[in-house]
Amino acid sequence: MAWVLKMDEVIESGLVHDFDASLTGIGQELGAGAYSMSDVLALPIFKQEDSSLPLDDETKNPPFQYVMCAATSPAVKLHDETLTYLNQGQSYEIRMLDNRKMGDMPEITGKLVKSIIRVVFHDRRLQYTEHQQLEGWKWNRPGDRLLDLDIPMSVGIIDTRTNPSQLNAVEFLWDPAKRTSAFIQVHCISTEFTPRKHGGEKGVPFRIQVDTFKQNENGEYTDHLHSASCQIKVFKPKGADRKQKTDREKMEKRTAHEKEKYQPSYDTTILTECSPWPDTPTAYVNNSPSTAPPFTSPQQSTCSVPDSNSSSPNHQGDGVLQTSSEQLQPSATTQETQQWLLKNRFSSYTRLFSNFSGADLLKLTKEDLVQICGAADGIRLYNSLKSRSVRPRLTIYVCQEQPGSSLLQGQQQAAGSGAENGSGTPYVYHAIYLEEMVASEVARKLALVFNIPFHQINQVYRQGPTGIHILVSDQMVQNFQDESCFLFSTVKVENSGGIHIILK
Repeated sequence: MAWVLKMDEVIESGLVHDFDASLTGIGQELGAGAYSMSDVLALPIFKQEDSSLPLDDETKNPPFQYVMCAATSPAVKLHDETLTYLNQGQSYEIRMLDNRKMGDMPEITGKLVKSIIRVVFHDRRLQYTEHQQLEGWKWNRPGDRLLDLDIPMSVGIIDTRTNPSQLNAVEFLWDPAKRTSAFIQVHCISTEFTPRKHGGEKGVPFRIQVDTFKQNENGEYTDHLHSASCQIKVFKPKGADRKQKTDREKMEKRTAHEKEKYQPSYDTTILTECSPWPDTPTAYVNNSPSTAPPFTSPQQSTCSVPDSNSSSPNHQGDGVLQTSSEQLQPSATTQETQQWLLKNRFSSYTRLFSNFSGADLLKLTKEDLVQICGAADGIRLYNSLKSRSVRPRLTIYVCQEQPGSSLLQGQQQAAGSGAENGSGTPYVYHAIYLEEMVASEVARKLALVFNIPFHQINQVYRQGPTGIHILVSDQMVQNFQDESCFLFSTVKVENSGGIHIILK
């Protein structure tokens, strides 16, 4: 036992001696020269951690950079995306900068590239219904584009193209080696895509996106090179300047500590890298789905068949006949319901009612629609679904007298009761609905219903006592009794191609 204890003492003394020897000279080394952190970082443990970090030379450099000459908002928090306010229709410069390093992408050196600039929705919900939203905007603003190029002010762009079916995009070719600036004009405002409820709603944000492509083996610009975008809001003219001033004044009232949470306002907006827009950049071919509602233009409409509805309050003598297709039918599919909503200016609710058929929408009560769409649009949608029209101020019934027939006063009254003329044909009257209560409206709607060229009508007379002809004036029309019945005949004017209309 004593031997074991002695062995433990020997081992312990040996370990202490070795530890003391390993510490010998440490203080001398630290005090002998200057302390170097680089020597410490050179240790293997630090080298192992540092080897996982990318080197500066390996950082990927974007080939292009796009800078829009418009100030960013100062009311954007740190780490949030910048927001830029634009005025509707004002030209803004986007500088197209070549950001390549020496030797990068030699295949495009000395060659042209194609860029497509788009204005698109920032909100993911609106992106899903972009086609329907743009079709609704097109229907409300015929002939207008959402985005245009200001070609006279632009520099270095060639072969500019705008596709009539893609109202939110413009494209052009440019040489990265030369100075290039594209001036754009945005014609849509952010509140046009906001559901109207109580007024004063915030407008939806848009995005300006630039996608750049190079030529492939077939000479088509389809090989993607770079994409970048920024967030914008578009106001009516001068509205962006007022909004920028309001944001700046709000920030000036904040404390220094609160200001640290917000980004400073920059004079220009740098577009940040993003994924390419999903549309395939084929050579100026319409890639949008062909699901647009079949809108009928007035030029394509005909009014050769007179109808009593053609002078209803919904037409106001414009010569376009109302058809049953304007009413939503219970048998309408979900797609037909979407088209009906777009045609009747309810594009803001197409996403909300995307799964509704005609029967589903017609089952909603007035209270349901007001709760879903707000008071103004809810009542308008309810009236459109029930085909409610404005009641006319005056209604008269008119029948055209056949040539060769002569009626006495008693016979006219009998005709008004649905009697027949001498040939056995019943007298058919057409309803004329008057809203303006003027003589010219009577002539216009008589021409529309009975297919008479309006420019040939010289005067409208009313046959008075003893057969005298009294000129129909605005005051006379305003004194017509509601639901009065008239027979009328036409008399040719001598020495001219015109006619007079005589109401009896």
